[in-house]
Amino acid sequence: MTPTPALFARQTTPILDGWAFAPAELPANADWHAVVEAGSTVTLPHTWNATDGQAGGDYLRGRCTYARRIVAERGSTQTWVEFDGVNSSAAVYLNGRLLAEHDGGYSTFRVNVTEQLVHGEGTLVVVVDNAANERVYPQQADFTFYGGIYRDVRQISVGAASFALDDHGAPGLRVDPTIDGSRADVALSAVVTGAASVVRFTIEGEAAETVAVVDGEARALLPIESVRRWHGLRDPHLYTARAELLIDDAVVDVAELRFGCREFAVDPQRGFLLNGEEYPLRGVSRHQDREGVGNVLTEQMKLEDLALIREIGANTVRLAHYQHDQGFYDLCDEAGLVVWAEIPQITVFLPGAVDNAREQLTELIVQNRHHASIVCWGLSNEITLAGSGEEVVAAHRELNDLAHRLDPSRLTAMANLFLLETDHPLVRLPDVMSYNLYFGWYVGEMADNDTWLDDFHATFPEIAIGLAEYGADANPQYQAAEPAKGDYTESYQALYHEHMVGMIAERPWLWATHVWNLADFGSAGRDEGGAAGRNQKGLVTFDRSLKKDAFYVYKAAWSSEPFVHIAGRRRAERAEDVTEVIVYSNQREVTLVVDGVEHGTVAAERAFRFRVPLTGDHQIVARAGDLEDTVTLHKVDEVPEASIMPTTTIANWFDDAPLPAPEGYFSIQDSLGDIKRSEEGAMLIASVLEAVSTSRGEVGRGVEIPPAMQAIVDRMSVEKLIKQAGGVPIEQVAALNARLNLIAK
Repeated sequence: MTPTPALFARQTTPILDGWAFAPAELPANADWHAVVEAGSTVTLPHTWNATDGQAGGDYLRGRCTYARRIVAERGSTQTWVEFDGVNSSAAVYLNGRLLAEHDGGYSTFRVNVTEQLVHGEGTLVVVVDNAANERVYPQQADFTFYGGIYRDVRQISVGAASFALDDHGAPGLRVDPTIDGSRADVALSAVVTGAASVVRFTIEGEAAETVAVVDGEARALLPIESVRRWHGLRDPHLYTARAELLIDDAVVDVAELRFGCREFAVDPQRGFLLNGEEYPLRGVSRHQDREGVGNVLTEQMKLEDLALIREIGANTVRLAHYQHDQGFYDLCDEAGLVVWAEIPQITVFLPGAVDNAREQLTELIVQNRHHASIVCWGLSNEITLAGSGEEVVAAHRELNDLAHRLDPSRLTAMANLFLLETDHPLVRLPDVMSYNLYFGWYVGEMADNDTWLDDFHATFPEIAIGLAEYGADANPQYQAAEPAKGDYTESYQALYHEHMVGMIAERPWLWATHVWNLADFGSAGRDEGGAAGRNQKGLVTFDRSLKKDAFYVYKAAWSSEPFVHIAGRRRAERAEDVTEVIVYSNQREVTLVVDGVEHGTVAAERAFRFRVPLTGDHQIVARAGDLEDTVTLHKVDEVPEASIMPTTTIANWFDDAPLPAPEGYFSIQDSLGDIKRSEEGAMLIASVLEAVSTSRGEVGRGVEIPPAMQAIVDRMSVEKLIKQAGGVPIEQVAALNARLNLIAK
């Protein structure tokens, strides 16, 4: 018996199999067979850049076509198709007619296909486009823009009445809790389409109320008399809110969300406060892609990322640089991780994409404002690389106001490029902000991070500041006895993060800090550090199979799980007569045992260092109570060439045969600032600066260095800049030095 349309209850069905895919744009009226003939059949989720998007260089960016037959559910009144993520633009057709277009590759959108179903059936064609343009963010960024229908797709069938499906992908139920002492009042609302007149709201185990639909909306205010607060890692308690749409006491639609009750604030001196307690946010950023699959992630992969974040003891994650999958926000809610959520307005401001930024922010907020984990909405990331004029400021003011209208309960945030002047209006525009600082990697030295942050805090004590990004690339293949900035070694990355974690610990006023990045990620524009097509700043590798030594630096600082880890285990062959053995642990003392004999005990915090003579093969054991870790080291005459980054041969060559530095004349050992005082030297050095600015792929284009940052660059020697840039032939370095030798100081 077919149910009457009035009493038809919502049915949601995943439609993941049976899709045809063609790597080209086909006519909108193409049938399923035509698409198969031009391509193949695929199962969603799917991306066409899983391989080429991670290989470096060009990858397929353009329009591709998906097609599938759909059939309406008997008895339903309306049929919708819900897409969780299509990158980056989608045009949706049914039986050859354009029904909807969506710009933005990271948010949910729905398409009403009812009117075009012929006899309840039709061919759905989705043309997906990830080609470059000037109207949809992102366009220039340090990550790959994987094309495809890469998240789940569902068919939603409803009757004559339902919760609204046309509100920017919103879940149909809104939950807004407020806390007053031990009590919480939870405002619940739902927009209704159709003839239903009653909605029953429930907070499981707490309260329920049935209310009338007035002007298409139902509202209720339900109390939680003794509220249990969501309190991060310590107690991530969640409540369940439910809305039931009733017709003649029959439930025809249901919307259900989990939410948490908590209060938070940011204080410029005390940092982040959760439920009135100081709760320094210390964690990582995360990109959603993975080696071999691009951004087509399984649930197990998401759980693995969560487990890695929890293992190091982080209490926050910045989900960069776009809206992530609903399932991962759910995992953060459950785990108690505080989340920075953001839109992909990044790197270069696009005047033609102002409307798109507003739409992506709207979708981010209305789809995710129920998540207890989220505390701020990120408006942009490093948006001032190519300019920071009034139009940029005006667009951000509009976004800031929009975010507060859509969600007055949360903060707005920005991640500022480390080149942005600290007195720029964008610094004060959002509720909170953080800087992306890379002193000790791209420019300057590690200690410049300390100085820069201290200067900011002293100059602007009324402004809360955090670190949205900081990091150093590391290819675990490369190791060094004497690690140096720019050598891409696992050794230097660990040394860098040792400094950074100590620096952060001494500055509790940093409201949030996020390591860049949890894992290596795809960046097609990069070709450096011995691996094309990826950014290697991750604490773990792209496939998540290897935890770099820096991972254990943070585990030692933040985790309460007892452990010891001997660093440098991938530097098993060592040429030095006396080697340094570094152990990371969260224990107070570590004992080193060499070839069964106790070598020594060190009391320290996080990093424990031992000097060990090498004469042959040695078994090294680190112990702390019942904990232990073991490696084997081998004395060799020369370290394997494969363990040294090829570009670092420049540094080794300098050490073996220093270039001339005649007295009274410049050389590559002189600082940029000193050389630039000479007109002839300034002209010559311009070529070096150009090489440095373009050595990081497309995100280096158009960089303008402000005076404050230029002062730090000017303190660097030409030699250091060349080492950092990498890939400069020795002959060119020698030629540059020879030309400098002709310029009198």
